[in-house]
Amino acid sequence: MIVTRDAYDEQAKLWNGPAGHAWVGTQELIDHIFAPLQALLIEAIPNESGLRILDVGCGTGGTTMAAARKAGANGHCTGVDISEPMLAAACQRAERERTRATFIYADAQTHAFEPERFDMIISRNGVMFFDEPVLAFANLRRAAKPGAPLRFITWRSAAENPFMTTAERAAAPLLPNLPVRKPGMPGQFALAEQQRIQSILDESGWRDIDVQPIDLTCTFPEAALERYFTLLGPVGLALSDADEQTRTLVIDAVRAAFDRFMHGDEIRFTAACWLVTARA
Repeated sequence: MIVTRDAYDEQAKLWNGPAGHAWVGTQELIDHIFAPLQALLIEAIPNESGLRILDVGCGTGGTTMAAARKAGANGHCTGVDISEPMLAAACQRAERERTRATFIYADAQTHAFEPERFDMIISRNGVMFFDEPVLAFANLRRAAKPGAPLRFITWRSAAENPFMTTAERAAAPLLPNLPVRKPGMPGQFALAEQQRIQSILDESGWRDIDVQPIDLTCTFPEAALERYFTLLGPVGLALSDADEQTRTLVIDAVRAAFDRFMHGDEIRFTAACWLVTARA
C-alpha cells in the first residue's frame, strides 16, 4: 500500500475510526449487499489488454479487485481511500487472492496522481464524501487520459432510499444524540440531486456527462440483520457507547422497523441510485 497523508478532515477521522473498523468487520456482508451495484460498474470495463483503472473510495477493495480481474493479466486497478483500516484489509485480500491491485492511502480530491495515468475511473458509492467536490473531480480528470471514461454509482435521496434510514428513524427516540443528516454535506446523500452532479462534473472539466436513475434490488440473509444495524451507520456508531438496557431497547425497536423489508429468510430492498458517466 502506498501511503500519503494529504487529508485529515472529519470524513478521514470517521473512516479511520469506528466506522472504518466496522466496515472491515462486515466486509463480506457489505460486498454481498452491494454486489448488483458492483456488477453494473464491472460489466462496462472493456476487454482490452493493459487497462489501468482507478477505483475511488475503494474501501476494503472488493470492486478494485473485481476491476483488476476484468482488466486481465496485463491490466491493473488502483484503489484510493482515506481509511487506513479498510485499505489494510484490502491489501490483505489482494495478496491472499493474488490480484493485480494496489492501494493508495490518500484523499482523492488532493492527491498528486500521475497526470493522464488512468484509462478509466470508477467508483461504487465512494464519491459522496468530498468536502470540495469540484476540486476533487477536477483532480480525478487530470489523472485520467484524454477521452478516458468516468463511471460511478451514487445514492439518490434519502426519501427514495427508506431502507437506508430505517434504523436511525426507529432508534431516534431512544438515542437522542444521533447525528442529523445535513443536505449537501459530505456523506451518503451528498450527491442526491441530479442537477448538482451535472454542475459539479461540468465545472470540473468532464464532458459527455450522463446521469441516469437506476433501481437495483439488494438482498442479504435475515440472520445478518442485527449485525448490519448494530455495527454500521449512525445507529451502529451510537450503540458502541450505549449501556446494555438502551442497547436492548434499540435493537428491539429497530428490528421491528425492518419487518417491511423481510421476505422469508431474506432482507430485500431497492437501492435508488444514479449511474453517472462522463469523459475526460
